Amino acid sequence: MQPMRLCNTPSSYGLVSIALHWIAAVAIIGLFALGLWMVDLSYADPWYTTAPWLHIGLGVVLGALIVARLAWRLCQPRPAFESGMRGWERAAALTAHWLMYTATVAVIGSGYLITTADGSAVSVLDWFELPPLQLGIDRQADLAGRVHYYGAWLLVLMAGGHSLAALKHHLIDRDRTLIKMLRPER
Repeated sequence: MQPMRLCNTPSSYGLVSIALHWIAAVAIIGLFALGLWMVDLSYADPWYTTAPWLHIGLGVVLGALIVARLAWRLCQPRPAFESGMRGWERAAALTAHWLMYTATVAVIGSGYLITTADGSAVSVLDWFELPPLQLGIDRQADLAGRVHYYGAWLLVLMAGGHSLAALKHHLIDRDRTLIKMLRPER
């Protein structure tokens, strides 16, 4: 049995691309759910300080993962679209991917601006600290909070559309679009 390919080929994603995709997907969904849950915690709740600490730390880790994913994507061939895909589907897929990357960067960046607006460094899961970034904008935390909130909703809605499109390709078009992101060729 041949080992799974780590790198992409012109017809399939490699194990690295697949792993980065699914880890980011799980992290985005998990951070979204954690963010929704933690904003309703009361001061007396034992998770009142732990949930934001975890959300912030995992958000920074996701940011590093997204940088790695973008670097990997730029140095790897993108597998070809399925031959039956229409031009508008190809354009929509490329646009949606870059919009999701942009939204992810905006959500992570705005989260960083919220956390550091008061001049505090960001503790990343007690492993290390990142310096604060104060832009001198009045109400930096409030403005960044709006970007963070609406950007997170936009990102999750786009990810839902992305998932539905993948299922459409698998169940209706019966092509390999979804399969390419589930298992690499050997």
